[in-house]
Amino acid sequence: MKVLFISPWYPNRYDNMAGLFVRKHAEAASLYCDVNVLYVHADSEINTFEIIRNKQQNITEYFVYFPAPQKGFFQKIIKMLNYVRAYQKGFKLLFSEQGKPDVIQANVFTRTALVAYWMKIKHKIPYTVIEHWTRYFREKPFQNQIHKKLSILTAKKAGAILPVTNHLRKSMESHGMTNNNYHIINNVVDKPFFEKSEETPNDKIVFTNITCFNDDQKNLSGILNVLKRLTEVNTNFKVYLVGGGVDFELIKTKAKELGLENKYVFFTGVLTGSELVEYFKKSDFTFLFSNYENIPVVISESLVCGKPVISTDVGGINEHIDKSNGILIEKEDEDALYESIIYMMEHYQEYDSEEIKMKAEKLYSYERVGKELFNIYKSIV
Repeated sequence: MKVLFISPWYPNRYDNMAGLFVRKHAEAASLYCDVNVLYVHADSEINTFEIIRNKQQNITEYFVYFPAPQKGFFQKIIKMLNYVRAYQKGFKLLFSEQGKPDVIQANVFTRTALVAYWMKIKHKIPYTVIEHWTRYFREKPFQNQIHKKLSILTAKKAGAILPVTNHLRKSMESHGMTNNNYHIINNVVDKPFFEKSEETPNDKIVFTNITCFNDDQKNLSGILNVLKRLTEVNTNFKVYLVGGGVDFELIKTKAKELGLENKYVFFTGVLTGSELVEYFKKSDFTFLFSNYENIPVVISESLVCGKPVISTDVGGINEHIDKSNGILIEKEDEDALYESIIYMMEHYQEYDSEEIKMKAEKLYSYERVGKELFNIYKSIV
């Protein structure tokens, strides 16, 4: 079966971390299907269309970079026309080299879903849509009535809709995005997380927060307040804040002002691959204090490593965390985070690490998720 992935987010020459979870879903599906990816990207630095092919394991990726003039009314029109032309050029080349796909796997409403719907009308190709976005948790997720109507239309015409949590499904349905074929599809955890390795005992209790350093969402300021308070009763710990982002320097400065940096709190910057896995495995537990989420992949990664998780009960997180593998608290409740960290520091060894690993491996492996996608594709062809 030939499956074509399209997505507004995907690792590209300007950002190799963008939409990494989309590539992982494509890799999972490629275990059972012949998968190609078509990704178009606006580029203000070029004056003509550029098409680049890339082989990613057994997936062929087609990148179409298109000219995107700077801001202005007419420039916006040119950019939109170039967006359409980029897809036309990409489809033409891909069809000539790979043949017509049996299914189009769109990611994220609404623009790419419209592209998939267009291909359904033009070439009779069914499509599904994987949705990750937290915007449906807002009271008004759509930009305007046209956006809303197009979202509802493309949802209705999809062969299946695949949100990554049931909470997201309910939020989408509450905004009129109905479909008789909803399926929850888990994110995929990278293979290095599943590899067994020796874990060296820590001289202090180690817990880690892996984050994108957006303080409005991740509430890193609240975390630092709690850690400062923790030092007044217990100094036998190290906290690693892993990642980067818009508020990295802001948070680092606050940690320094509170006397936490390089004494209790350590900033690693962005880590990937085996380096990231190392920090999960050296941790006794992980924690999040987010104000809003859908289901962050770091939770799945932590569980695959057998590590319990402290998290705020937001989005679909409570579909993955319960008393057997962690603690859920209310958002913005610094007292609850403080108490949960103290409890976890004293009791993390009582969690059954092997049981946590075993359950997680059944949910987040490439084989499990890929098989689920394949079965959904079969059902709509």
